[in-house]
Amino acid sequence: MSATLSEFAKSLTVETAFTVLAVAKALKADGKDVVELEIGDSPFDSTASAKSVGIESIEQNHSHYCPSPGLPEFRDAAAAMVEREFRIPAKRENVVAGPGAKVFEQFFCEAFVNPGDGVLVFSPYFPTYVPNIERRGGRITLSALKQENEFRPNIDDIDQFVNNSEQPKAIFLNTPHNPTGGVTTEDDLRNIADIVRGKDIAVFSDEPYCHMVWKGRHHSLLAQPGMMDQCVAAYTFSKSYSMSGWRLGFAVSAPHVIEAIGKMVNTTLSCTPALVQRAGTAALNQDDAERDSTMKKFQEKVELLTNGLNRIEGFQTIEPTSTFYVFPNVAPVCNRLKITSHGLALYLLEGADEDFGVACLGGECFGQAGAGFLRFSCAEPNERLEQALGFLPIAISREDKVSEYLDAHPQHRLDTPYPVPS
Repeated sequence: MSATLSEFAKSLTVETAFTVLAVAKALKADGKDVVELEIGDSPFDSTASAKSVGIESIEQNHSHYCPSPGLPEFRDAAAAMVEREFRIPAKRENVVAGPGAKVFEQFFCEAFVNPGDGVLVFSPYFPTYVPNIERRGGRITLSALKQENEFRPNIDDIDQFVNNSEQPKAIFLNTPHNPTGGVTTEDDLRNIADIVRGKDIAVFSDEPYCHMVWKGRHHSLLAQPGMMDQCVAAYTFSKSYSMSGWRLGFAVSAPHVIEAIGKMVNTTLSCTPALVQRAGTAALNQDDAERDSTMKKFQEKVELLTNGLNRIEGFQTIEPTSTFYVFPNVAPVCNRLKITSHGLALYLLEGADEDFGVACLGGECFGQAGAGFLRFSCAEPNERLEQALGFLPIAISREDKVSEYLDAHPQHRLDTPYPVPS
């Protein structure tokens, strides 16, 4: 007899992008031509200094343990970057290194959330927020992000949660926002700070797309007065420096919070590899110009995809604001074809054509508030984006193919029509 899995292990949900990625890779291995717009990975090379110092670090044998909170020079460089670019008053003691940004979701919950505590999450949401909150027994309250409000958080919902809900303790804030591309404005952040300041409320500010703001500039809640003691902000090298496979990120907060998270790193990961941190330090110190040039290429991709999608009947998306995702409302298409948005995404990949497919994600992969939307990543060359845009209207016109797909996958039939945007 095998040991019984815990209830948490049996209920664990995952980031759907990786599930769709596996399907796309399997289809490609069988010879199908697939444009992969499902995964949030950069199509560009890691920046030059990161690569050269990474190789040098291997050759110089920087392959041993290092301090759990991170190398001093890495922490100094990370603190200098957020102070210089985002006006966050950070020093070395405010920074802890980690393998990407995602791990800090778990560490934040371990630092602040007790069983029964309320946690406010804006929906659509990044899929791993929920399991990390549930791991600690937190109670999730959802606040819907609306396309008509540019997917900005509803300040009244925050006020209601903090001042009137049962046992409120934490807020998950993601800006720039995945999957919608929405941006929480500086005024929004000022209002949020005014609501939570001085209360026993902690905010996880998830900021992986901090260098991908196409209108204005990035602002962090940590730059608001008094927020260092109530906020943990997480950053990654995966987007800005195209270093997703290196697995490097860092968090910024008050020294006592950073010390606690450092202990969590110590007792789980031991440390983030020194050679990876050395590469990241070089990127922070030397690769700003290359980073900014790459960000402009991302912006061009987002604008290309947004403009192309808005020319397709039944697709509606907002003007590009941030990130390298486009999040169109496709409710009219889904209602006409009687297929869920997740089903539509899978149909475009698997069922619309035997030889060609487009991999994207249904909005409900990011919570029920995403139903009726699709998320497209721009992580392919521009000519491949153009191929995808040319294929989409053909695919949704093949109603016989949609019917065949739904007959084989009835779980994707749309029973209740989605609300249609005005």
